[in-house]
Amino acid sequence: MSRPHDRHESAKPQYFRRTIHMAKTTKTKEGAEEKVVKKTKAQIEADQLNDLKKDTQMGKLFADIQTPPSVGDVVEGTVIGSDKAAVYVDLPPFGTGIIYGREYINARDIIKKINPGDAIAGKVVSVDNDQGYIEISLKEARQAIIWSEAEEAIKNKNVYELPVQDANKGGLIIAWQGITGFLPASQLNTSHYPRVTDGDKDRILEELKKLIGEKITVSIIGAVPKEGKLIFSEKNPELKNKEKIIDKYEVGDAVEGEITGIVDFGLFIKLEEGLEGLVHISEIDWGLVDNIKAMFKVGEKVRAKVIEIKEGKISLSIKALRPNPWLEAEKKFKKDETVQAVVIKFNKHGALASIEEGVAGLVHISEFGNETKMREKLSLGKSYAFKISLFEPKDQRMTLTFIDKEKAA
Repeated sequence: MSRPHDRHESAKPQYFRRTIHMAKTTKTKEGAEEKVVKKTKAQIEADQLNDLKKDTQMGKLFADIQTPPSVGDVVEGTVIGSDKAAVYVDLPPFGTGIIYGREYINARDIIKKINPGDAIAGKVVSVDNDQGYIEISLKEARQAIIWSEAEEAIKNKNVYELPVQDANKGGLIIAWQGITGFLPASQLNTSHYPRVTDGDKDRILEELKKLIGEKITVSIIGAVPKEGKLIFSEKNPELKNKEKIIDKYEVGDAVEGEITGIVDFGLFIKLEEGLEGLVHISEIDWGLVDNIKAMFKVGEKVRAKVIEIKEGKISLSIKALRPNPWLEAEKKFKKDETVQAVVIKFNKHGALASIEEGVAGLVHISEFGNETKMREKLSLGKSYAFKISLFEPKDQRMTLTFIDKEKAA
């Protein structure tokens, strides 16, 4: 297709061009010295405005004139022609736009699909090149439109179902409208959150990688066009009405839910759609809990008590619905009393020995010198005589002193 004639200059209103020409020079009021007063472009434009406003008809005409585009503006026009390295776009009343050079190369995939008569949008990169064309960029316009849509999506809290492309130790990589964005692990809902003990980053990454290829429901919560940053959240869609849901619960309520996750540090219990609570390992039972997975199964229904509601999270306790054995122990045992206790666990501090179900005290390793000597004296599952050296049932604290019968003999 042949290259169209340049209509950039002819597209300007005649009175507009004539006024500019006449305003280039002017004489002084005295007229005697014939001295030419030079005016800046801004002054000339100001004079034009004042002249036009003096005439009512001209003022109306001026009001109808559109503001010329500036660099960075997104403009729309109709394709009127093309050649091997350029596309020409009609941008009335300002002239002709052109896509060429680097902008032509960057948008060649789009240009292949463009035909004369098609309406397209472009971002202005130059308002008046050497040939008088308005240079535009299709790719930059597309980016500008997408970022504008992202801002609208944040405002309207739009929800999208998008596939996870990749993962790193901090979260997931997700693409939207050709822009790669990031979903921090902290913005995952409870069903996808990596439930890893001690926050081990390598294990967190392993769990996050399991989501690659899976579609998840997200919303955009942050967009920074200049930095090319797009931030997603999986929480917003799920928790739109979470505050209303949580308002139904109070500390002290007895609830029933389904176990949705079992981890080293506790249980996740689904109370209702969109709301889960956590039972920490210390709140599972009054006695020692060594293997949670041996005690519960995913899908099992359990009853628990709400013990805390904070920052949109609910903490639960299973043991709080059962009788506190320390209250009964307070009636039966006293400090300095000799008791029989069963060794139930060894740890770095010593040994735990239980005097009753759910009531255990620490036998400190310092009594034996080292772990080897302690294990020579004590065995798991066996009962020994101890003296209660500290007994604070209200705080559920007790320490025991081993009565070595061999030494006594």
